[in-house]
Amino acid sequence: MRHLLAISLVVLWARPTLAEDPILNWVKVTDKAGWQPRDSQGEVVFKDQLWIFGGWFDSYHAPPRDVWSSPDGKTWKKVTDDAPWKHSDLPMTLTFQDKMWFMGGWYNGRLPGHSASNEVWWSTDGAKWEQATAKAGWTPRIAAAVVEFKGRMWMLGGTENYYFGDDSSLKNDVWSSADGKEWKQHTANAGWSPRAYHQAAVLNGKMYVFGGGNYVPKYHGVNDVWSSEDGEHWTQLTEHAGWSPRLWFSSVVYRDHIWVLGGWSNNPSKNWGDVWYSKDGKDWKQLKSEVVWKERHELSAYILQDKLWIAGGHAQPLSSEVWSLDVPKTFGNE
Repeated sequence: MRHLLAISLVVLWARPTLAEDPILNWVKVTDKAGWQPRDSQGEVVFKDQLWIFGGWFDSYHAPPRDVWSSPDGKTWKKVTDDAPWKHSDLPMTLTFQDKMWFMGGWYNGRLPGHSASNEVWWSTDGAKWEQATAKAGWTPRIAAAVVEFKGRMWMLGGTENYYFGDDSSLKNDVWSSADGKEWKQHTANAGWSPRAYHQAAVLNGKMYVFGGGNYVPKYHGVNDVWSSEDGEHWTQLTEHAGWSPRLWFSSVVYRDHIWVLGGWSNNPSKNWGDVWYSKDGKDWKQLKSEVVWKERHELSAYILQDKLWIAGGHAQPLSSEVWSLDVPKTFGNE
């Protein structure tokens, strides 16, 4: 008995004291949502529904101006086919003060008459849109990052041109607004390199900016992470996060972590299907999944019904799939 007791104690002492995060599998909600497959669309969660605005079908037609909503990711309703904004490729969208906001964006792909926008629009139903301003304080731009922070909307970086610009078109300025009409510049140079196709998040009383870079004529991607408590002073948390440098990825805050999903990088050209999370912006872990969506970029990401969702994106070809992931409340606790 003494030997058996000793063996059992050794086994007990050898058990790990920290449980590893479980393997979590994505659920495909639908193969084909009601809307035409697309990427670069705007997206928000509003009134307990997923919303999609416009996007990109190809570079040689004007971008779509449709608006869709869904309470469950499977059944989608077309709210309007012809919203008044037209710069709907790579716009900036968010919810703020019980309204949906749509700002900036690109029009007309590679065709003549292409332009970026600094218009700001809002809606409470997706069908009727009001223009807060036809010319915001920040220059016309696409693919900036936007967040709500300290009771204001914040605009961070972006590029003034798409297919026809260069690094001089990139911005690292920071602006905020309480009403969408009047914008305050907090800094013209935030310290992080000028960039577009990046993301921002708010967690633990700070704003975070991460990833992105430039697409053409010369590609570059980064995977650094920066934080700020006021939008003016920024601190680099890491020069190289665990995930690879990339553009056109998505991000949400969920379960007290920042999440990075998908994206694209060049040299060689590659879509990403990985998912990463961090509670401080510095240390990142990759989500373990046996079932996951196909690699893609410019996908929409949401938090609804206490779940993480993704929709659409360029998965070679364009997609109208919708997937969800239910993460336990204790996930990521150490």
